[in-house]
Amino acid sequence: MIRRPLLSRRSLLAAAPSFALMAGSGGALLAAPAALTGATQLLPRSSKSPRIVICGGGWGGLSAARHLRESVPDAEIIVLERNPIFWSCPMSNKWLIDVVDTAFLTHDLNAPAIKWNYHLVQCEITAIDRGAKAVFTSKGKVDYDFLILAGGIRNAYDAWFGEDRATAEYTRQHFGSAYIPNAEHLALKNKIHNFKGGTIVMTLPPPPHRCPPSPYERACVMAWHFKVNKIPAKIIILDPKPNIAPIGAGYRAAFDELYADIITYVPNAGVKEVDPYNKRIMTQAGDFDFDEAVFMPPHQASDMVWYADLVGTTEDGKPSGWADMNPRFYTANGDDDVYIIGDSMGPVSPHFGHYPKSGHVANYIGKIVATNIGQRVRDEEVTALLPDNLCYMLVNGDPREAISVEFLYDVGQDGLVHQTQIDIDVRTPDLLAEDFVWVGGMFNDFLR
Repeated sequence: MIRRPLLSRRSLLAAAPSFALMAGSGGALLAAPAALTGATQLLPRSSKSPRIVICGGGWGGLSAARHLRESVPDAEIIVLERNPIFWSCPMSNKWLIDVVDTAFLTHDLNAPAIKWNYHLVQCEITAIDRGAKAVFTSKGKVDYDFLILAGGIRNAYDAWFGEDRATAEYTRQHFGSAYIPNAEHLALKNKIHNFKGGTIVMTLPPPPHRCPPSPYERACVMAWHFKVNKIPAKIIILDPKPNIAPIGAGYRAAFDELYADIITYVPNAGVKEVDPYNKRIMTQAGDFDFDEAVFMPPHQASDMVWYADLVGTTEDGKPSGWADMNPRFYTANGDDDVYIIGDSMGPVSPHFGHYPKSGHVANYIGKIVATNIGQRVRDEEVTALLPDNLCYMLVNGDPREAISVEFLYDVGQDGLVHQTQIDIDVRTPDLLAEDFVWVGGMFNDFLR
């Protein structure tokens, strides 16, 4: 038996002496007492200009900060980010096999802050009180007029382990997903390059999850590394979906034509139980033993969305895991001064559910929200704008070839957003070249 009784996340936060739960008029306030009792004012206001606080300095948050400087020139813009450097998850699978180096993925966060004249504070966000319009951090409290939550995702290990936090942490430490910028990427790269042979199990999160095509790309680059280095490895992809998606034909061709003796794809393999200690996983498609694993648990909106009490509910009253928000204007339902951008966003349309949780979409929505806030500050009509999405995925290391997918959006006669998906399934070097042009344009937009 691997489960151990521990308090649930919400019970722990409410009962443990290191946490406090308080009700604010704008929603629940969830915080460490040090952040509340200290109540040190972070960056006191220096003018009557609108203050816009952005929680999260990733693809969406930095895009919003950069474009807010243009749409609201006199605004006081504050970016709160816990990481000391910018690390790009897009392109990181290529870094695993040294197609790009570390310097390509990492960027100085101070440079864009200086260029676009916004405040950058490295800190942990510990609470959000929407009633008081304040964010509490490890460095003090900051008030806002507009708040943008751009924290990405959290790994919902509790879906697998319930209240057993010890097993969840053991799994994260030994078989990390490397899907949030942190040391797990380096651990995964070391694991790949030091692997001597055996079976690697890779789970995919159930939809919606961050960058839908990227787990398959990760399997391909790992398989290519094992193939060229003659390492006797098997990769078992456990996919909860009934088939590969998106770019299904392109990935199936890569699996069958390039890595048939390495990759085994298993559909309808929703996780039932994980035993990381005995290296065994039980799924709806069968049980599997493994030597190594890359465990991607279900994804949910980042902690800050939970702190702000902005997670939606399902029809049966349970947390949906994603932000409760206006799908056309990206504001929180019930609080128009709070915006949610990027991967934490809730569903957009009954026709397709969520926008792809990708860097491209986060960047695009950051621009849209900057435009909309500018319109509000100038007392103009707010325009409902739509993003698009573009993803390139490396499937072969020699020759270096990629496939891609594009998503286009429009509003149908029913007044709802519709999605058109365009898969480019034939792998070519030209698509990889386009990938580098795309990412260069993105980095130039909000980092340089």
